[in-house]
Amino acid sequence: MLTQDIGTKQRLLQECKRKLDVQVQAAKEAMENAQQSAVESEGGMEDLREICQAQRDMYARQLDELLAVMVQLQGINATKVNRQVSPGAVVRTELHNYFIGISLCEVKVDGEPYYAVSAMSPLYKAMAGKTEGQTFSFRSREYSILQVY
Repeated sequence: MLTQDIGTKQRLLQECKRKLDVQVQAAKEAMENAQQSAVESEGGMEDLREICQAQRDMYARQLDELLAVMVQLQGINATKVNRQVSPGAVVRTELHNYFIGISLCEVKVDGEPYYAVSAMSPLYKAMAGKTEGQTFSFRSREYSILQVY
């Protein structure tokens, strides 16, 4: 495996962490704002306070989920050489590039797009265990794996 590939994987992991940190911070702020609204509605309309508390609880659940995803992401070793598609692998196909770890939108590294895919996703399940040169099918399309690292 080339040093360049390890560098790409490390930058992918850093970018995923950065994006996840932004989501965590947004959930924290939303939860705090909902809590503040609930406090401000004390002595006022009971329905408004209940709505604010329900929103706070919803944001708290989102925050818990994001923090659990962060733990998964921290478990990925960016210096590990992946010979087959498994968590932590970068997978290049003729159509898209994937980073197996957590589900996020498109992540760009050095201007090149990668799709961060969860190990629980149907796409991952279609390619799991495959190696360079093999193919997999997903949504009636055949993909050729050009590289795994």
